[in-house]
Amino acid sequence: MAKLTLKVVILFFALTLLLAPASSMAENLININTAEQKELQSLQGIGPALSERIVEHRERFPFENKEDIMQVSGIGESIYENIKDMIVVD
Repeated sequence: MAKLTLKVVILFFALTLLLAPASSMAENLININTAEQKELQSLQGIGPALSERIVEHRERFPFENKEDIMQVSGIGESIYENIKDMIVVD
């Protein structure tokens, strides 16, 4: 019985460790329709100039999906690939 209990406890902790990063990642996603420039600049490849362009773009054309960020001049496939898992659109 003790072996079974130990296995259950180990399995519980293993699952907790596996699921914890996913939940914390969801909390750190950046909404590209509402994020401030400083938040946008935390994304890999996005500096002051690009963050300003993102804000200017969304003021005229709010992003309908996260792929739309590639409509911003200077953001192509490579930058999008680096940030796509860190952004959302609400």
